[in-house]
This record gives sequence, structure tokens and C-alpha cells, in this order.
Amino acid sequence: MPTKVPDPLDASVGSRIRVFRIHRRMSQTELAEQIGVTFQQVQKYEKGTNRIGASRLSRIATILGISIAELFETSDEEAGDSALLFRLLAEPGALRVLKAYTRTSDPRVRHSIAELVEGIANSQPVKKSPTKSSVLRFSTAKRGGNRRKSARARE
Repeated sequence: MPTKVPDPLDASVGSRIRVFRIHRRMSQTELAEQIGVTFQQVQKYEKGTNRIGASRLSRIATILGISIAELFETSDEEAGDSALLFRLLAEPGALRVLKAYTRTSDPRVRHSIAELVEGIANSQPVKKSPTKSSVLRFSTAKRGGNRRKSARARE
């Protein structure tokens, strides 16, 4: 069965919800409790996997202290750039890094931070989603379990 691709507008609205939620230091669970759904449902909203009804969207905007209009693009010209910006900011940890960066005032420190992050990102292989078996292998290896001993080690 083919996977359903989220509608770009749903994904964009979801990304913006995530950014505003994180900016207000609110967890998915806290938002979920206030709108009467599970945190998994909030995750689906933020990814654009599930659509948000008008009344629930209104409630989310109220809780986040924003207008509904702030969750949508304002013009076609801005749509591409702002959608990309919100997708980037919606990445886990991105807003924290950006806030910490803006608290630094020394241009040399800012330059060093940018170089460090770019260096780390460039040295890492392209990230694939882990499969269930690879996660299991990783967690087992971390605990030191399921290791086979060689013939010499058993002697």
C-alpha cells in the first residue's frame, strides 16, 4: 500500500505550530492536553500527516497566543522561502541552537559556532531513518548483551 504524502499546506501549518510551541517552551503533551488529543496526534499535526479541523486550529492558535493567520503563508512569493525556513526551524533542537547563537555577541565566537556546526554536519554521513532491527542491534550492543564470544575468549 503506498504511503500517503502530506499536503504541503498541512505540513507548513504543522511546522509553524511546532515552531510556535517550542518557542513558548511547551511540550507536545502539554499542547495535546489543552486541545483534548494525545501527544501522538499533535506529532501527526506537526508533521502534516493528519489535517487539523478549523475549530481545533483556532484552539491551537489561541493556546499559542497567535492568530490563525500566522499559521499560513501570506503571499506566493514568500511561500517557498518561509516554508523552508519553518521546516528548518521545526527540526528538533534547531530553535534552541538559534536562540543560543543569538545570545552570543562576539562575531568571532559566532563565526566559530557556525564553523563547528558546519564541520560536524559535513563530516556525518547522510542520515537514514533507523529500522527496527538496527535500533534493536544498537541498544543491545550498548548494553553489552548478545555478544558472541570467540573460541579463545571462552577458554
